[in-house]
Amino acid sequence: MRWSFAALVPGELVLVLCVAGGVRIVPAVRLATELAVLTLAAAAAALICLDHRRHRRSGLGRRAAFFAAIADTVPAPVRKLTAHEVFLSTSFLRWVTRRGPHGVRDGDLPVPYAPGRAANMYGFLFVCVVETVGLAFVIPWPVVHAVTLVLDIWGCYFVIALHASCVEHPHVIGADGSLRLRYGALLDIRIPVGRVASVRRDQKFPDGKPAVVDKNGVADMAVAGRTTVLVELTEPVRFVRALGKPAEARAFRFYAADPAAVVTALKTGAVAAAGDRTRETAALQPAATGHRPPATSHQPSADG
Repeated sequence: MRWSFAALVPGELVLVLCVAGGVRIVPAVRLATELAVLTLAAAAAALICLDHRRHRRSGLGRRAAFFAAIADTVPAPVRKLTAHEVFLSTSFLRWVTRRGPHGVRDGDLPVPYAPGRAANMYGFLFVCVVETVGLAFVIPWPVVHAVTLVLDIWGCYFVIALHASCVEHPHVIGADGSLRLRYGALLDIRIPVGRVASVRRDQKFPDGKPAVVDKNGVADMAVAGRTTVLVELTEPVRFVRALGKPAEARAFRFYAADPAAVVTALKTGAVAAAGDRTRETAALQPAATGHRPPATSHQPSADG
């Protein structure tokens, strides 16, 4: 049931394109497709309502119960891709209006990685523009020309918005020494303060997908096929991959435009966090051991 809509969407899209292009559709096929879509929509709405009531009876609020019902009904990849499209639009607007990077507070250090893929993205944009102009002169049919033009313009927008999401969502080193690794609007991995065991410059050229954990527990977040920093952790960190699959890694390789500054900032944050933990432990030791300072008793003098 959860994947039924994903199976029907291509068929519905083909039907719409055929109608727009003037292709005659057999009435029985058209009616069967529309009935299938309406049936699945009604069934999905009923399942969401039932799941919402179940979560409400378990003690969740209205908003939390609604999102829990959506999570039960809609597959994780569909939710992630839908959210990705929304985040692309917001990132594009932030980039155009120059509002600055998202999620960077006072005292935080943004770590850009978009410059490492700027050449590739502008190359894709150039190809998309050439294709749009070329097809506009080649295709003679008005309807097909209009559909192709819309798709090509959307492709150009997608490339620009994808680059904007990387510019507006850099990695972030928090003022407290925490680390936030991001990849546009697809990945957001938070490494708490004190979890960083070591950090060093380490240039690699992995060929896997973003944030795929290898057999050694290392997740690569390459940009243009390259990573420049390796962060090893004291204990594994759980995160959610691009399409909603949970994963766990004990080390991360990622790309930074200025790896030396990243290594320095993380080492400084790790030292500060270790000092804070040492001071907290020293402050709690007297209370934990029950140690009390010796009492001084007043001895009366001999002639007193």
